[in-house]
Amino acid sequence: MKTKRALITGITGQDGSYLAEFLLDKGYEVLGMVRRSSTTNFERIDHIQHRLKLVSGDLLDQASMIDIIDQNRPTEIYNLAAQSFVQTSWTQPVFTGEVTGLGVTRLLDALRHVDPDIRFYQASTSEMFGRVREVPQNESTPFYPRSPYGVAKVYGHWITVNYRESYDLYAVSGICFNHESPRRGHEFVTRKITRAAARIKLGLERELRLGNMDAQRDWGYAPDYVRGMWLMLQQDRPQDYVLASGRTHTVERLAQLAFEAVDLDYRDFIVQDPRFMRPADVDLLVGDPSKAKMELNWEVETSFEELVRIMVEAEIDNPENNAKGD
Repeated sequence: MKTKRALITGITGQDGSYLAEFLLDKGYEVLGMVRRSSTTNFERIDHIQHRLKLVSGDLLDQASMIDIIDQNRPTEIYNLAAQSFVQTSWTQPVFTGEVTGLGVTRLLDALRHVDPDIRFYQASTSEMFGRVREVPQNESTPFYPRSPYGVAKVYGHWITVNYRESYDLYAVSGICFNHESPRRGHEFVTRKITRAAARIKLGLERELRLGNMDAQRDWGYAPDYVRGMWLMLQQDRPQDYVLASGRTHTVERLAQLAFEAVDLDYRDFIVQDPRFMRPADVDLLVGDPSKAKMELNWEVETSFEELVRIMVEAEIDNPENNAKGD
């Protein structure tokens, strides 16, 4: 049997690194697209970099993507690259649209011209639901994004549908609800909270400033979600799926669990700061993963409580947090 070859954009990110590990364990050859001019941090893939082939490309440059696909002929493409931080999308809305929205079109069009038999996965997001039309949200819930990031992701989602239906491509979108891990960027609230809990316990910080403590999200563990991404590309026909835990928790509950993991009371250390409030926040995001469970035999395997514990323990063990601070 011919070895499968996967191209992952965004391989240095949280999802990209876990997906690369997963696919390598499945016997894939794994290529990762990285920007030549970027100051990319390879920390998340250091331990597997010797098993990867990294290629230079940019979602802003279609020619580079045509070259990558033509020269490497992957059997599957996972588009995980994006400007993915919601807060940043308000200060860089045009850049977010170019990368997170139009970048999907450039990649799909490159695939269509070089080899339309390649299977394509687009990373969609629960942020597309925004001001939700129904609770819980499933594959047919209307979108109402509440940030430039959400708007760009809606474009990426629908252009994937259009290319699938217009050019008969195997192109799917996974509508992933929030999924976290110790590899999450420091700017995301889950990592911000779990890191602060550990650093306060270690005497490196004294307080944590947060925005809306009442915001609720459907949080899961990233390795569970990359397994779902892979499953979507193994089906007989292309379909979009919601990947979610089906349960929701507040930021305050996340903080409570994180500080309890180090025997502290979060109320003694958290300060609400208006600077971290979004211009427009989303409503109650909670996914309905029943289609994925029924058709992909997929569901989350890691509880929210276990996720928070994993993240806090990783911060306690992180050499960076056992130094004198940064």
